[in-house]
Amino acid sequence: MDIKKSVDYYIKKVGSRNPFEIADALNIIVIFEELGSINGYYNKQLRMKQIHINHNLEDNERLFTAAHELGHAILHPDTNTPFLRSYTYFSIDKLENEANKFAIELLIPDVEFQEYAKDFTMEQISRIYGYHESLLALKMK
Repeated sequence: MDIKKSVDYYIKKVGSRNPFEIADALNIIVIFEELGSINGYYNKQLRMKQIHINHNLEDNERLFTAAHELGHAILHPDTNTPFLRSYTYFSIDKLENEANKFAIELLIPDVEFQEYAKDFTMEQISRIYGYHESLLALKMK
């Protein structure tokens, strides 16, 4: 699966990089609620895709969480990751990495990232965007 092509497809289809606008265009319900220490999760119930986001998150975290969970909705639409995490031995690391890659590709345009990469270290770029260096490294792969 080419995650970059998938992201580019939805950006072009919807005309936006905003995960909330893409979710809306795809009829994915976004619910803000109290989730304690959980940033968010995706589920599909009665054929309705839902993204749940902790309403206590800061704007940058909220945006990344929405993009990450949108990645699950698009890349893994029938996978219940909370169930897998709790009740199976199936490794969800691959699914989480794919959703992270989807989020970073969605939120950070290539041209913009490449411009920063010319003059700044990954640590500095991490501070500019507010995302951990390990997430930005996904942009390099």
